[in-house]
Amino acid sequence: MQSVLETVKNNIIKAIEQAAYKARDEEKLSFDTLPAFVLEVPREKEHGDFATNIAMLLTRQAKMAPRQIAGIIVEGINTEDARTARIEIAGPGFINFFLENTWVYDVLPQVETEGDHYGDTNTGQGKKVQVEFVSANPTGLLHMGNARGAALGDTMAALMEAAGFKVTREFYINDAGNQIENFGKSLEARYLQLLGRDVPFPEDGYHGADIIDTVRGIIEKHGDRYLDMESSLRREFFIKYALEEKIGAIRDTLYKFGVEYDVWFSEQSLHESGAIDAVLDQLREKGYLYENDGALWLKTTEFGDEKDEVLVRSNGIPTYFAADIAYHKNKFDRGFEWVINIWGADHHGHVKRLKGAMQALGYDPDKLDIVLMQLVRLFKGGEIIRMSKRSGEFITLDDLMTDVGRDAARYFFVMRSADSHLDFDMDLARSQSTENPVYYIQYAHARISSILRQLEERGEAVPHTGECDFSLLQEQAELDLLRKLADFPVEISEAAVNLEPHRIARYAHELAGLFHSFYNSHRVMVEDRELQKARLVLVKSVKTVVRRALNLMGVTAPESM
Repeated sequence: MQSVLETVKNNIIKAIEQAAYKARDEEKLSFDTLPAFVLEVPREKEHGDFATNIAMLLTRQAKMAPRQIAGIIVEGINTEDARTARIEIAGPGFINFFLENTWVYDVLPQVETEGDHYGDTNTGQGKKVQVEFVSANPTGLLHMGNARGAALGDTMAALMEAAGFKVTREFYINDAGNQIENFGKSLEARYLQLLGRDVPFPEDGYHGADIIDTVRGIIEKHGDRYLDMESSLRREFFIKYALEEKIGAIRDTLYKFGVEYDVWFSEQSLHESGAIDAVLDQLREKGYLYENDGALWLKTTEFGDEKDEVLVRSNGIPTYFAADIAYHKNKFDRGFEWVINIWGADHHGHVKRLKGAMQALGYDPDKLDIVLMQLVRLFKGGEIIRMSKRSGEFITLDDLMTDVGRDAARYFFVMRSADSHLDFDMDLARSQSTENPVYYIQYAHARISSILRQLEERGEAVPHTGECDFSLLQEQAELDLLRKLADFPVEISEAAVNLEPHRIARYAHELAGLFHSFYNSHRVMVEDRELQKARLVLVKSVKTVVRRALNLMGVTAPESM
């Protein structure tokens, strides 16, 4: 079902077009083709509900001043079809539309009909999309960057599903390459040390306490049976054992965080299947590879990169980039029409070269979008918590959920644009005050739940929309709420298409704010029974939309607080 706002917008566009063609037929305006004008919501409320730039775009064809063109178009607009109270010409020739209040009442029957699916659209038209996120090295525990990526990626995927895309959530397991070799060396060194051998710890090893815990588990199960084994075989066993444990722990943590994947894809499978060799052959055939100093290079400079990149080292071992190319080829070969990666900002240099590699293979690089995510700084007691992944001293996602709870963690990670640095105030996230944005939103839901419980205790129920006279909702606070509810489907659609999950966090906060303002100045349970019925439907609709917005972010909507 088309949203109320989209219906109104389309009717205004149609009225503008009809007025322009009518003016041409009456020889008041001259143009061959109507330009692709926009109808958008002005930044300033005093400029109306919608504004269009059509008059400025017609200036060259009509050979008139834009304000004169605007006057001719306005004169011919059917205001009844456009549901406008008044139309004004502003600035150089913008046409501003001020709508009647009545159109917003139509949103309430739609919320009642669609319930928890209100806001769904068919923007994506079933397009196959893959969202790959977190993809942490399985050599340790999940840190704050992984946590932010998990919240952003999962919310992004949920929004895209609501907007009509067919979404696959995927985790890429980095279970091959140098980091796994160093992982094996680290496990081996800790094993030997714990069994009394005086061996140095590898310079590039993993220092986390969780590595020691893993090795202690190996010793508990197998004792010293690997003490005198040949080193390469010992590492092979340790890596297999530890990867299974670490990936299981990552899966469990993400599940507790509300994230479930459709696909867990192993990097090692690309090596074992010959996919990397196959993609190298394809690039070689296309003339994009060359040898230098015993290594195999890809001509990424032909696609705007600053320098060419090594795909196979002089020792014959493929680089991570070679595997990444094979992996992304695999994505497109699986039929995904839009591939989205969420990476840390430190990978920004990799974006252009990966897009170039896809272009070299014959894929459209514009179908690959990479969202770069900035760093997270944790604050506690007003001070930054210093963290170092290399030393193994950092707060894990499990620690964070224990400290502030899943709801606060998910909301705080989503509430800022991915390309903004995030200062995560743990004291604020824990606080039960209106200063805490997630508490503020959940409190709106709980307040409405309390009103509806009181109604139920009186043996009454919220009336159906067909029983209500919504023209009684005339207060500005009521109209603001109605307009905000009407915006919801557009917010979902635009947040999905533009990969901006923070928009839904902002929307939920603004809707909650409008409700609290209404609640603080107007009673729902009033003596006027007709007004009470209309307000009950209004607040129940707000509750539905607040809950849906929170759930899209993986945040719960409590009935009481």
